[in-house]
Amino acid sequence: MKKLILNLILVSLVSLVVSCLFYSCVKYANSNDKYVDSIQIKGSDTIVNLIQTWSENFVKQHRIYNVSVTGGGSGTGFASLINKTCDIAMSSREIEYKEALLANGNNVKPVEFKVGLDGLVVLVNKNNPVDKLTIKQLRDIFMAKITNWKEVGGKDLKIVILSRENNSGTHMFFKERVLRNNNKNAKDEFSIHSLMMSSSQAVYDEVMQNPNALGYVGMGFVNDGVKVLSVAIDNKGSYIYPSTENVLKGLYPISRPLYLYTNGEPSGVVKMFIDYALSDDGQKVVLDTDFVPIKK
Repeated sequence: MKKLILNLILVSLVSLVVSCLFYSCVKYANSNDKYVDSIQIKGSDTIVNLIQTWSENFVKQHRIYNVSVTGGGSGTGFASLINKTCDIAMSSREIEYKEALLANGNNVKPVEFKVGLDGLVVLVNKNNPVDKLTIKQLRDIFMAKITNWKEVGGKDLKIVILSRENNSGTHMFFKERVLRNNNKNAKDEFSIHSLMMSSSQAVYDEVMQNPNALGYVGMGFVNDGVKVLSVAIDNKGSYIYPSTENVLKGLYPISRPLYLYTNGEPSGVVKMFIDYALSDDGQKVVLDTDFVPIKK
């Protein structure tokens, strides 16, 4: 009986060793670098659908990997990268100086990859007669200097201002480009009467059902349920519609790059994912999800 028990223990140990060796081979095969079974991508709500589509396509091509994608805003992505709780941060803005300092203090070296372009689209309800605004009019509306639609050619109705939350890269970009007119010394802020929305989808949904609402989202969140406004730099300039072509040519005045950030130069599966995003197939997905590829 004792001999039988010893034999069973020996068989179990051998099986365990063989299993470990097999797992090690799967994890490290065909690479000088350690394979990563799962990569975490966190950040911008604006491009979460684009990144999710990339991840699904990537996993179909490389089935031994899992890619997890979580939104929450560009600030959340940078915080996760700094805290080393994600492999890739997705962002609709550049990393800020204070974030770069925090990263450096935690031995994190952010490396930036521009993966697409976006036009920040200004939305109104389909029943709103207004179809164009200048940057100054937008600034005055979001700072509550203009409060009624009749002041900009609409009906005699109070304007309901919708903004993304402070942690959003979309919020930051709109504030810098529209409210502060790219003036780094300006301190202008959104009106306290602005309704801060948790996501771009929430902005879209509210505009679709509220005839008085005005909001802004990335191009990838737009469909026929709302009206998209043309925007001019001032009342002397041309009003430009946020089309793919106009963003690519730099004509649309509220355009921006879209980014992925890694901790140091990527390697292994993280590099494979970045390479896919920048490939012809990856850039086609950018176009298919209503953003603008960085190469035509």
